[in-house]
Amino acid sequence: MNILARSKNPEETDAKSALRRLITEGQYEAGDRLPSERDLIRELGISRNTLRKALGDLERDGMIWRHVGKGTFVNSPQESKTPDRLAFLGRQLTPVKIMRARLAIEPAIAKEAAINASGEALSKMYLALDRERAASSWKMYEEQDDEFHRAIARGSDNLLLLSIFDELNAVRRSVAWGKVTRTSEKPSNDHTSFAEHEAIAEAIAARKPSDAYDLMHQHLRSVSARLFEEI
Repeated sequence: MNILARSKNPEETDAKSALRRLITEGQYEAGDRLPSERDLIRELGISRNTLRKALGDLERDGMIWRHVGKGTFVNSPQESKTPDRLAFLGRQLTPVKIMRARLAIEPAIAKEAAINASGEALSKMYLALDRERAASSWKMYEEQDDEFHRAIARGSDNLLLLSIFDELNAVRRSVAWGKVTRTSEKPSNDHTSFAEHEAIAEAIAARKPSDAYDLMHQHLRSVSARLFEEI
């Protein structure tokens, strides 16, 4: 029986919850591939954007993983418990140690992205750049900042590096950063990260691995200096 067909009103069904039901009640095992986006859109009666957002949420939760050109796959039950494990890890770390981890890992990911990024990955990266500049609040900016850095990780075309980035980012979210004082409702037009992000994107798009590495390292050092004065 089609699990999604049980829904009384597919248009009102939360896409993320429906997808979780599909996985948990649909007898999918670790490594199984889910139906295509076209089939899920038809069954759920939702838009492609809504579906992709729900898939992105489940991927960040550790329930699924996606491979461009191959499809969406179910993670093992152990992986689906990742958020609890990462929250525990986050409680053992300081913000400075998180930033040191980012400095050790993200420049190397940017270097790989400059070698391997697909056209789709580059498009996602530039879309995040446009959206962060258009953000009407700090919260919206920070969401797009996350999307920009994740687009770079996806551009590495390396599932292990993407998984490492996602775990690092999840731990970063769980760490108590303290109160950050904002003097405006949103970033100013000359916010430092805008130019830094654009420089990184240009290096990746131009296939300049060494430049991408150096610019990502400089960007994270800049962020560190703003947050901690030094690192």
